Amino acid sequence: MKNSAKNLNPNIIKAFASQLKGNVISPSDATYDQTRSVYNGMIDKHPGLFAMCENAEDVIDSVNFGREHNLLIAIRGGGHNGAGLGLCNDGLVIDLSGIKFVKPNTSNNTVKVGGGNIWNEVDSTLHELGLAVPSGMVSSTGVGGLTLGGGVGYLTRKYGLTIDNLLEAEMVLADGSFVTVNASENTDLFWAIRGGGGNFGVVTSFTFQAHPVKMIMGGPTLWPIERVEEIMAWYDTFIREVSEDLNGFIATMVIPESSFPEHLHNQKFCGIVWCYVGDPDKFDELFQPVLDLEPIFAHVGEMPFPALQSMFDGLLPPGLQWYWRADFFNELGPEVRAEHLKFGSSIPTPLSQMHLYPLSGAASRVGAEDTPWAYRDAKYAGVYIGVDPDPKNAAKITDWCKAYQEALHPYSAGGAYTNFMMEEGQDRVKASYKHNYDRLVEIKSAYDPDNLFRVNQNIIPKA
Repeated sequence: MKNSAKNLNPNIIKAFASQLKGNVISPSDATYDQTRSVYNGMIDKHPGLFAMCENAEDVIDSVNFGREHNLLIAIRGGGHNGAGLGLCNDGLVIDLSGIKFVKPNTSNNTVKVGGGNIWNEVDSTLHELGLAVPSGMVSSTGVGGLTLGGGVGYLTRKYGLTIDNLLEAEMVLADGSFVTVNASENTDLFWAIRGGGGNFGVVTSFTFQAHPVKMIMGGPTLWPIERVEEIMAWYDTFIREVSEDLNGFIATMVIPESSFPEHLHNQKFCGIVWCYVGDPDKFDELFQPVLDLEPIFAHVGEMPFPALQSMFDGLLPPGLQWYWRADFFNELGPEVRAEHLKFGSSIPTPLSQMHLYPLSGAASRVGAEDTPWAYRDAKYAGVYIGVDPDPKNAAKITDWCKAYQEALHPYSAGGAYTNFMMEEGQDRVKASYKHNYDRLVEIKSAYDPDNLFRVNQNIIPKA
C-alpha cells in the first residue's frame, strides 16, 4: 500500500522543497489546479505533490524522496499522454518541464535535448541548421514520452522511428543513481528504453542523430468518405512501393471549421497527409498517381518541415476531451476497408478521426529484437481518436473509439503502439511487446525490482 503525499508532515515537505532548485507544489497552492492539468482534458487526477525539477539533481532528490516515503510516483514530460500517465492520484509527480535545453553538434549532426523539452523547441532549433530528428505528428508533444514509446512520424519511412535515432540518454534509476546509457555503456538499459517506456528510470537528457531536412513538400489530399475503400486499397500498394522519400498517413476524418475552404466544413473524408523529403525536381512525377485519383481537395506544396509538424496544433489545443484505441496491421484487406467505411461514415464529432501510419522503409529494416518495438514487420500503426471540447461528449467519443477498435482488432497484428494506448490492462501491454516482453521483465527486475516506476504501460518485475 502506497502512502498519500497529502498526509506527509508539512515539515518533511518543507525540508524536501529546500533541497530542490525547482519548487514543490501542493494542493493548497494557488497554482495547483493549473499545474495538474494535462493535454487530455478527460484526465482529472489529484496528485499529492509536484516536484518541479530544473536539473538532474532535482530528479535524484525527488526519486529518493518518493521511494523513502513509499509514495506512488508519476513522471511528467510534455503531459501529452492520452491515458494521463504523467499524473497519479495522491502521489508524487516528478515534473521535468524545467529541464529544457537543445544543444546541436553540427560536426556530427547530433543534438542533446532535455527531458522536459517538447518537439517544437527541437524542430525550430534544428531547422535553422537544415536538420531534423524523426518525431511525431503534433509539435507540442513531449520529447520524452514520444521517444520512450517508440516515435512514429512523418520521417519514419526515410529515417526510422525516433528510437532508431537515439544515441544516448542520461537517466535517474529507482535507487537514485545517475547513469549514462548508450551502445557501449549500460547496454541493457539502452535497449530497454528504446520502446520500453518510462519503466526503467527518469530520462533527463536524450542525444539524437539528426538528418538533413529543411524544406519539404507536404500537405493533405481529401476524397469523399464514400471512396475510402477504393483509396485505401490503392494506398496499401502505393505506400509500400513508392520511394521512401515520400511518407503519408491515411485517415478518416471530418473537416472542422478552420482554415480549410468553407464548402468542406463538417463533411466526412478519407484523407492522406503527405511529407516528401527528396529531390524537389522529382516530386511531380512521383506524386502524379495521387493526383490521378482526383482528390476533391489537394493542398500539397513546399513548406518548412516544422510547418508540417505543427500544421494541426491549432486544431488540437490542450484541454480537449481525448480517448484513444490502437492496433498494428499487416494488411488492409476488404474486410478492414469495409469497417473503415462504416466507422468513417459515423464519426461522432468534428475532431474525432482515425489514422494509419506506415511503418515500411527504414523502420522495417531494424531487427525485431534490436529494440523492444516488436512489430518491425507490421505495415501500419493504427489509431482511433475520439476528440471533442465538451465533456458532455466524453461517452460518445469513447464508445465510438472502442467500437471502431473492437471491430477491426480481429484483423490486426495483435498489439499496439503503446503511445496510443489508454490503461487497457496487462494483456494488452504483453501483446504490444510480444517476444520482447520477457527480456523487458528481466531488465525491469534488475533495475526496478519494487516497481517504483509503475505509472506507465507497466512492465511488472518478477516477484
